[in-house]
Amino acid sequence: MTESTITTKGQTTVPADIRALVDAKPGTRLVWSVMPDGTIIVRVKSKSILDMAGMLKAPKGKSVSVEDMNPWR
Repeated sequence: MTESTITTKGQTTVPADIRALVDAKPGTRLVWSVMPDGTIIVRVKSKSILDMAGMLKAPKGKSVSVEDMNPWR
C-alpha cells in the first residue's frame, strides 16, 4: 500500500509509482469522490467530453429523428 501525507496547506504528493501507473504528468487533473462509507476514490481526468465525440456509432438501419427523440410530443 502506498501512502502520502497532507501538508499544513492541504497539499499532498501523488507517489511516483501511482503517477507511473496512471501516466500522470504535470497538469493532470484528479477527480475526488467520497463514498457514503467514507471511502475516497481518486480518478485521473484524462479525457474531455469532446475527445469522446464519434466513439459510438448507431446500429445500421436504426436511425431516430430529432422529432422522435422529443419527449414532449
